[in-house]
Amino acid sequence: MKELILVLTGAGISAESGVPTFRGEGGLWKQFKPEELATPQAFFKNPKLVWEWYDWRRQIISKAEPNEAHLLLAELERRLENFFIITQNVDGLHQKAGSKKVIELHGNIWRVKCTNCKEEYELYEVPLKEIPPKCKYCGGLLRPAVVWFGESLPEKALSESFALAKNCKLFLVIGTSGVVYPAGYLPFLAKQHGAKIVEINPESTPISKIADVVIREKASKGLRLFEKML
Repeated sequence: MKELILVLTGAGISAESGVPTFRGEGGLWKQFKPEELATPQAFFKNPKLVWEWYDWRRQIISKAEPNEAHLLLAELERRLENFFIITQNVDGLHQKAGSKKVIELHGNIWRVKCTNCKEEYELYEVPLKEIPPKCKYCGGLLRPAVVWFGESLPEKALSESFALAKNCKLFLVIGTSGVVYPAGYLPFLAKQHGAKIVEINPESTPISKIADVVIREKASKGLRLFEKML
């Protein structure tokens, strides 16, 4: 078996594609913070408001194209036999770039789940014709198939991520603050099991102190430098 290379990506990799982080001052929408809208409580209190926000986000993301960093990772996957991406992003840009081995820890904004019959499927309609949208199977209320504040991460994605982190030889961390758990714990877990850690981020993070190599650049430039190291 070829040595396992693992990549963890966060909002920083998609920022170069024009996808806002939806956090902080620049992420405010109609004076609401993500923490106030991305919760089960907010959804069941006012599904129309929450869906208006997601419809706005989907419209922004629909115009975004994979940037050089996404494309470089897809190329590395084609070249390297044992190569996986774990992403905290919900924008689907890794798959759009051609990556196949992608684990989405926080779900995908292009998938919806019925609150009634529990069916889950892709919905690419932009903008949505009806807000809130209804299930094509039973007519029930749909919700975005993403992980909200206060919800558990998908069990399968999480167990796969932990297993990969324990067995990888090289762990590349790109554009993530490292403060959102359990994703932020994965590099530490990999380090405990003997992996080399490479961080690509223009700013210092909690992961910086355990990284073997730190590349203080944005995702695209940092990945070009990393590729030369390989």
